[in-house]
Amino acid sequence: MRIGAYHLKHPVILAPMAGVTDLPFRRMCHELGAGLTVSEMLSSNPRVWNTRKSRYRMGHADEPGIKAVQIAGSEPGLMAAAARHNVEHGAQIIDINMGCPAKKVNKKLAGSALLQYPELVAQIVSAVVAAVNVPVTLKIRTGWDPDNRNGREIARIAEQAGIQCLAVHGRTRACMFKGEAEYDTIKAIKAAVSIPVVANGDITSPQEAREVLDYTGADAIMIGRGAQGNPWLFREIAHYLATGEQLAPPTPAEVSAVVQTHVRRLHEHYGDFTGVRIARKHVGWYLQQQYPTSEFRRQFVAFEDAQQQLDALADYFVTVN
Repeated sequence: MRIGAYHLKHPVILAPMAGVTDLPFRRMCHELGAGLTVSEMLSSNPRVWNTRKSRYRMGHADEPGIKAVQIAGSEPGLMAAAARHNVEHGAQIIDINMGCPAKKVNKKLAGSALLQYPELVAQIVSAVVAAVNVPVTLKIRTGWDPDNRNGREIARIAEQAGIQCLAVHGRTRACMFKGEAEYDTIKAIKAAVSIPVVANGDITSPQEAREVLDYTGADAIMIGRGAQGNPWLFREIAHYLATGEQLAPPTPAEVSAVVQTHVRRLHEHYGDFTGVRIARKHVGWYLQQQYPTSEFRRQFVAFEDAQQQLDALADYFVTVN
């Protein structure tokens, strides 16, 4: 799997997710087998680039592996400027967000709302491709709603404009995250273009990854929600795709080490106050995946201090391991 000049070690990609795929989480997924990790989406509006939230998202120097940055917006000129800005700050791949279904994004005519306007899609992707000398990729949904599945049309527009890889979440914007992913549509999109296509949606096991790749003909798969609390999924999928064999799950000792390392990195990245609060949801996901009946999830939310969180995790893993 290649995106421009960049070769992915494994055809398994971490999906960009706002509020989830920050630098600490991307580092963890990269270390555990993700062939590419994509940043949280960054607004194309330059007025917000100096906000605290954007500054956390725009530092690409410490990015593991290939530095892929997703941008979102609806004005071709601003999107082009945002692409240039991020390349100047270290981005090696620019990804355009036309897949986010969130209302606050769509009401600004960004994310998946753009799928309603193919001419504007063409203007945006053409402007971004022309603005930078790095590969530009695009993430879409299958269409705006079940009556308007225009993913193939958008894919052809993207290819003609110079997009070098297309990721498709197998749902329309109207479907949000409900129902099952439409692998038939992803298969049809793959058949319509010659650029690499990445299949996204409902992939939570190595076997599902293999089945989706075989059925759709996609070049890689993208993992979003399935990676929350389970970054080991990347290496499990990579191993299964390469060998056909199921990799053993992480040992209790490794789970302990990964969770505690992730929490320490969150504290370091955001500072104690914000890091403590962001750590709560990640630890909740880890515990839901590994110890779903544990009462410790409820207790962990009450901890207000960074060291208190780390001490509590160390004590908890001693008791469960």
